[in-house]
Amino acid sequence: MKYDFNRIIDRRNTRSYKWDQSEKLFGDKEILPLWVADMDFESPPAVKEAILRRVQEGVYGYSVTSDSYKEAIAGWYRSRHDWEIQKEWITDSPGIVTSLSLSVELFSQPGDQVILQSPVYYPFYDVIRMNDRKVAINPLKLEEGHYVMDYIQLEELMAGGAKLLLLCSPHNPGGRVWEREELLRLGELCLRYGVTVISDEIHCDMAMPGYKHIPFASLSPELSDITLTTLAATKTFNLPGLQTSYIVTSSPELKRKFEYKLKALSLHMSAFFTLEAVEAAYNEGGEWLDELVQHISGNAEYAISYLAEHLPQVKPMKPEATYLLWIDCRALGLDADGLKNLMYREAKVAFNEGSVFGTEGQGHLRINLACPRSVLAEALERFTQAAAPYVQQ
Repeated sequence: MKYDFNRIIDRRNTRSYKWDQSEKLFGDKEILPLWVADMDFESPPAVKEAILRRVQEGVYGYSVTSDSYKEAIAGWYRSRHDWEIQKEWITDSPGIVTSLSLSVELFSQPGDQVILQSPVYYPFYDVIRMNDRKVAINPLKLEEGHYVMDYIQLEELMAGGAKLLLLCSPHNPGGRVWEREELLRLGELCLRYGVTVISDEIHCDMAMPGYKHIPFASLSPELSDITLTTLAATKTFNLPGLQTSYIVTSSPELKRKFEYKLKALSLHMSAFFTLEAVEAAYNEGGEWLDELVQHISGNAEYAISYLAEHLPQVKPMKPEATYLLWIDCRALGLDADGLKNLMYREAKVAFNEGSVFGTEGQGHLRINLACPRSVLAEALERFTQAAAPYVQQ
């Protein structure tokens, strides 16, 4: 491989959210962090070179977007996801969660029900509740080792008046790549009941070999017009610190409302370094991404095999996308506090504790696989050794 994803990069003392808070958050600076979803890899060389060129300009003034930036985005989705995006459908936003929160505020009313499918990325709950809306939970069902949608209960929520759905595609934390038939059935319900869809597809580029992400809005013009898709290069190319994302919608009304609110909050300006970085990533980062996905897929296989051998009572869900591994630890008989004690004090590792993803996530953990294999191996060894005494006989 051209890129070395097994090289150890010491991120301590770099103001790293992931690496420099272990003592503050977990009580021990020696804890091995495999929790928050950023990667322990350098971004593609083209991104670094683009940022350095921008640095060398020496004048860091206000910036505006460009056609070449939007063409890079559109070209990426055309070639990678068979999705024809018009440049005028794209609007920059500071971040995915910002876009989700603004969408809840703009496309529902206080007291309204907003649907999410639990367990799910925990800010989904925050953006609903903190905007004075009600969480309408459509729990995912576990079938044949992975999550599926409960369409009967979903239709009941929609028939009961819920008019906004937050869709997580690919799914975080379960790693599902929703199939075309699943999304079409979902879309049929949304059209029937007049439901607007906010589709978080930030992990779309991280589909594992043998799986293909399908953008929800690409399914039909009718679904495109009721959908606002939140996207970013940040998960794909390890750029979260640049605080950049964008939304895509073919609906003039959804776009107008979203852009008006961005301007009202003065969030409409382009960040100085992000445009060049994102453009370089999409235009020149494809080979890097292909090798990254191979590495992540290998880490997933390694982790699943290791757990099967050393702690078979714990059941991992094979990821179809993302660089996250969702594991069912209910056989250990521990509640949320017990799992935290096991991780932080006994194993000296930090994974994500599952109840933050919703009630359906209780007894689970989420492991970040975007690290060198040796780091993953050490974390799994620490965890399985500490967990072994808790296995229910």
